[in-house]
Amino acid sequence: MLKVGLTGGIGCGKSTAVRRFRELGVPVIEADLIAREVVAIGQPALDEIVALFGSHALQDDGALNRTWLRQTVFSDPSRLQQLEAILHPRIRTEILNRIAACTHSAYVIVDVPLLFEKDYTQLFQRILVIDCLPVQQRTRVQIRDGSEDAVIESIMQSQIGREARLQQADDVLSNTSSITDFYEKIDNLNFEYAKFSDA
Repeated sequence: MLKVGLTGGIGCGKSTAVRRFRELGVPVIEADLIAREVVAIGQPALDEIVALFGSHALQDDGALNRTWLRQTVFSDPSRLQQLEAILHPRIRTEILNRIAACTHSAYVIVDVPLLFEKDYTQLFQRILVIDCLPVQQRTRVQIRDGSEDAVIESIMQSQIGREARLQQADDVLSNTSSITDFYEKIDNLNFEYAKFSDA
């Protein structure tokens, strides 16, 4: 089975691509969903976060206070590293477990937004980058989230640069035109990946 890591900058269309691959019957594993699961109430990672950051890291209902934690770690790189040391080994292990469970498919897609930044590349045989123009990224995120320019810019700056992403890609899906065009490219790539896994 072919293991494909999917990534791309904010606003490039990763969610749209994931939705289309699912419509085509491809199993998709999402690192962001796993990241939420590993810090759910009762999980060891949540206990470690509270031990490290204190009770402010929890909401009144005992769930993770994501807003407080996000503000805390993004203003202090050392705290961000501490948080990631708790999360990423668990996320990586769970990704591998879920890949192993996908036994009846020609290939599997794993959506990892920080694939390059957190060194997930060795888990995959192909790296698929969803790409668009930076001006399109900013416009799409503004429309989607209503985010301010400064917030969008800071997120884009925290991610690996577009050129570096493209240089490390095995495959690139350009999402610069219509949704119809984008879906057609995904459908064609689905056909190629299915052949690849038979080779």
